[in-house]
Amino acid sequence: MFKTEVYINRRTNLKNKLNKGIALIMGNVEASMNYPHNTYHFRQDSTFLYFFGLDYPGLAAVIDFESGEEILFGDDFTVDDIIWMGPQPKLADNAQKAGINKTFPFARLQEVVKKAQEQGRPVHFTPPYRGKNMMTMGNTLGVHPGKVKEMASVEFIKACIELRSTKELCELEEMERHMGTAYNMHTTAMKLAHPGRTEQEITGIIEGISMSGGGIVSFPVICSVRGETLHNHYHGNTLKQGDLLLVDAGSESPLHYATDHTRTSPVGGRFTSQQKDIYQIVVDTNNAALAATKPGITYKECHMIAARTIACGLKELGLMKGDVDEAVAEGAHALFMPHGLGHMIGLDVHDMEDYDQKLVGYDDEVQPSSQFGLNALRMGRRLHPNFVVTNEPGIYFIPALIDKFRSENKFTDFINYEKVEKYKGFGGIRLEDDVLVTETGSRILGERIPINPEDVEKMVLSGTK
Repeated sequence: MFKTEVYINRRTNLKNKLNKGIALIMGNVEASMNYPHNTYHFRQDSTFLYFFGLDYPGLAAVIDFESGEEILFGDDFTVDDIIWMGPQPKLADNAQKAGINKTFPFARLQEVVKKAQEQGRPVHFTPPYRGKNMMTMGNTLGVHPGKVKEMASVEFIKACIELRSTKELCELEEMERHMGTAYNMHTTAMKLAHPGRTEQEITGIIEGISMSGGGIVSFPVICSVRGETLHNHYHGNTLKQGDLLLVDAGSESPLHYATDHTRTSPVGGRFTSQQKDIYQIVVDTNNAALAATKPGITYKECHMIAARTIACGLKELGLMKGDVDEAVAEGAHALFMPHGLGHMIGLDVHDMEDYDQKLVGYDDEVQPSSQFGLNALRMGRRLHPNFVVTNEPGIYFIPALIDKFRSENKFTDFINYEKVEKYKGFGGIRLEDDVLVTETGSRILGERIPINPEDVEKMVLSGTK
């Protein structure tokens, strides 16, 4: 946990944003894998972590925006629990760590919420995303569990987004500290990128590095020689000379702040000339987007700068043609990059995505697009100091998408399909960094993982074959 004052201040700031009703903030409970007592590794709800910091199951809290009262709900551990788990702090002792002076048994949660409802006071909560919490909240609120999510409070969600978007110094220190684990994960994957290794072997090793660094992976590892599949979680391939290995992986810090990086390495240690040409365009795009990232610009504008850089590079190679600005405006480049430039990152790898991605990444000023490719941009709104975003441009040759666009005669003024056909077995390249928006610009958090082609080749060659 951070210092007690951090959680007190966060709740105070929240109470300054709402003045009616109560907030119901649910912690997570254990989730079973294949029978009740064989559970997944526990992961606390991020909103609960943000406001209370207590990292164990079976908790909930209520904040009264009118009286200012704060109550933590939970139960003390029994002797049977202690036999298996060892001595445990009392609920009241844990509450003190979060600056909470009032505790109730969990069974009283419904009573407190029902009283507020009977008084006609709003009950604010964020959308639940786990079945057990939906059931508990349905019982607590007196509604069908299937209706709970649609009752979430937009006012409360927006207040949480406003607070969590701007990272505090303690959060940035935690994130920066954990970037060393991310660096180790990705440079190890590079060193293992040799013929005969398997995707599963590399995946297991870097997941172990994450655990050794203090936390589980922040999302299922993408480690694939078929990088043209954006979220490829199949790990059954054996690496061959000449393959490109795309590794998109992140780790959670001890306090659950996420890292998220992607690197693409030449198996065996040398890019082919064709691979290097495409790789360099992605490096240039990453650097151009980083240079553009600063307070006052929208991340949608940064995305468009990335799109134009990709289109210019592909035009130089003869894969695209025509007027670059027109091509980008019409979305022709999305054949090669059908996703957004990045997203916010913090306690969640896609920060606050459980709330509603449109509310997190967009606002009244910047609205989502319906255009293919641009509609996948998770973060479009204006940047402010201490926002942390990912910068992850890529170029992919997706056979099914190429065939679809060509059969529909799409973008024939901008795409040289005859030449694109020769790249159908190329795969994909993505290069991703975690970026802090500063007062005057931006910077990469932590030591930058090797990204220039010569440095990546050198790192791969330094590994054991």
